[in-house]
Amino acid sequence: MVSLEKLEEIKDLRQVWPHEAADFTRWLAESQNLAILGDTIGVDLDEAEVESAVGDFHVDIFTSDSSNGQKIIIENQLESTNHDHLGKLITYASGKSANLVVWLVKHAREEHRSAIEWLNNHTDDQIGFFLCEIKLYKIGDSMPAAKFEVIEKPNDWAKAIKKSDTNNQTMQRRLEYWRAFNEYASTNKKFTHDFNLRKPSGGHWMDFSVGSSKYHIAMCQIRRDGVITIEININNKEIFHKLYQHCAEIEAETGLEFDWQELPDKVISRIRAQKEVDFNDATTQNEQFDWLISSAIKLKQIIHKYLK
Repeated sequence: MVSLEKLEEIKDLRQVWPHEAADFTRWLAESQNLAILGDTIGVDLDEAEVESAVGDFHVDIFTSDSSNGQKIIIENQLESTNHDHLGKLITYASGKSANLVVWLVKHAREEHRSAIEWLNNHTDDQIGFFLCEIKLYKIGDSMPAAKFEVIEKPNDWAKAIKKSDTNNQTMQRRLEYWRAFNEYASTNKKFTHDFNLRKPSGGHWMDFSVGSSKYHIAMCQIRRDGVITIEININNKEIFHKLYQHCAEIEAETGLEFDWQELPDKVISRIRAQKEVDFNDATTQNEQFDWLISSAIKLKQIIHKYLK
């Protein structure tokens, strides 16, 4: 007989994120966690700006839809919904000229669910409101896993997303590129030993875990600039400075020229190398994939050498 573990919900979110701004918002701002939210609401979320100014106030996260550039604000609440945060949503949406508003909460009260539904019914199709609950689960002694559940969403959102996905040629090209990359990379034993292949999407990036929540490797296809990039995204300034102390050795060992971006006003710092490519030349695609694969392997070796 098969023995199965019991899925347990962690009711107290603050067991994992003690402080809303310092812990949850910064966790969510990491690209791999934004991707979880993006998959839930059907949007490719771009890089996040944390505590973005709106006059004398600050919205938790300001980002955009990487497929069309629409502005998105995200307001977090590790408690039940309240009137104060509902008012903030309207203020921030106005101040940022947002196209999409996402309210993440522990519990959505019925009156606020109705308020979001009313907003979606009485605003035009240039703005939409999501209300999502934050859930945490674990199995036995496993690490907790986060899940977002959509409580309210804009009218005909699923239909609009499907139409957008069908008509957006850029997203389709990016999706086809990552599918081809996965097919090619799956034959490289060294790469598949070091990394788990990710599900391809229409986004411009693909993230790869290297065993820490403080940093990860990302590949990007930036079609408007005609470049592919490989980078380490670091959610810790001390780690960035530790690597930067060895910048000359790291560039010599990898054979890559890096742009060392501390980004002092943001949570994430970045170490990026890029290669000019012709996305329209199918004969060079495998060469592009070889560069991404070899560069990712080199970066993982660098991480283990200087951060372990």
